[in-house]
Amino acid sequence: MLKQFLQQKLQQKLSPQQIQLMKMLQIPTMELEQRIKEEMEVNPALEEGQDESAEDAEKDEFSNEEAEKPENDNDQDIDLSDYFDADDTPDYKLYANNNGPDQEERETPIGAGKSFHDLLYAQLGLADLEPDQAVLAEYLIGNLDENGYLRRELPAIVNDLAFNLNISTNAHELEEVLRAIQEFDPPGVAARDLRECLLIQIRRSEDKGPHIVLAAQVITKYFEEFTRKHYEKIARRMDLTEEELKPAIDFILHLNPKPGNSMMESARTVQHVIPDFLLIVENDELKLSLNSRNAPELRVSREYREMLEHFAKTKSKDAKEKETLVFVKQKIDSARWFIDAINQRNETLLYCMQAIVDYQREFFLSGDETKLRPMILKDIADMVSMDISTISRVANSKYVQTPYGTYLLKFFFSESLSTDEGEEVSSREVKKILKDAIEGENKRRPLTDDRLAKLLNDKGYNIARRTVAKYREQLNIPVARLRKEL
Repeated sequence: MLKQFLQQKLQQKLSPQQIQLMKMLQIPTMELEQRIKEEMEVNPALEEGQDESAEDAEKDEFSNEEAEKPENDNDQDIDLSDYFDADDTPDYKLYANNNGPDQEERETPIGAGKSFHDLLYAQLGLADLEPDQAVLAEYLIGNLDENGYLRRELPAIVNDLAFNLNISTNAHELEEVLRAIQEFDPPGVAARDLRECLLIQIRRSEDKGPHIVLAAQVITKYFEEFTRKHYEKIARRMDLTEEELKPAIDFILHLNPKPGNSMMESARTVQHVIPDFLLIVENDELKLSLNSRNAPELRVSREYREMLEHFAKTKSKDAKEKETLVFVKQKIDSARWFIDAINQRNETLLYCMQAIVDYQREFFLSGDETKLRPMILKDIADMVSMDISTISRVANSKYVQTPYGTYLLKFFFSESLSTDEGEEVSSREVKKILKDAIEGENKRRPLTDDRLAKLLNDKGYNIARRTVAKYREQLNIPVARLRKEL
């Protein structure tokens, strides 16, 4: 049963200007430049250029005063009641599609190098294979993963060829074609596991010294012991000293376990980091500025403002002129909102970043990571009297250029730990000490997590072994067993 009733609600909604500002805060300088270009393309009332001179500003002020009179309304206080009906003009009437179905779309392509599979397909054309073998080779190359390995079993590929491509073959023929692909570059490609990958690279090595023979024996007979770095056990079983085994181990460690990734760098699009903030130190004074070299100054088009004034004076009831006036007014308002959002973004970014600089002043003066203070988003939010979500948007994907390098803003936010004296220190400081200790350890007997925890405890840091393990993983440092060297 349908019913009608009245209900009053109190809701908080964000205005379009607030939503636009939040989006502006989140994007870095590189994306801001692109965002400005997109806005200028869709809004003809927004144009690039410096602010008007003082003389032009005075003229505009004078014209605005004159326009305040009933006979000369300006673009700010124009009485548009004669141009609007009771209902607002629908948005769809304000959009135009001037592109024909046959119009060519021209976009700048993104440059990239050849991919790993492209390299293999190019070599396939030079290989001495029969036509039917070339078809099998092309299918096998398509089944290689991004690391260059063939992870599927050959019988399964035989079934796929039979059902999907109606090609009859067997595992023996596929094995022969696979051996041919394994002669392609980079060495080790088309292997089915790590052991086969390393053996292919050892076999194809131009170095024919005695350590190559030992390396092949280690991978063939003692692969499990090698992956666990049980070098003493390998040396004992091969009746060798560690010094005699060391050249073979070093050679294996320099092989590429992921041959497919050797082409990833050339295929990846290079993205340069553009700092959002510039910080310089002069006479123990920190000077912060916003990097706006790629963000042009914006203004509202004078032509559109004059056009709006013209339509306001005509007082025409013509429908086309009415729609034109609505379009012009909308574009001018949108341009003003966008310029205001850019200005508010810059002010907010500088205000929040200055708070971070003041909080981490000791680090920015010295560049020593051990000088970093524990800092969370709430600390900066309390300093600038803003919401934590605003600080999070400010710190998102933003960089600051300092005399000691370019840092991601999130680098300065860290947890706190307590010392024996009750002092709060940053986890960055503990990670720095942990990293230095691991770099200076004896690689024959690497420091375990328990010994690292004891070392930090002796320095006065109250830290447990599991916390050491967490920080070690965050630093991408393997466990002690995998750091062992001969």
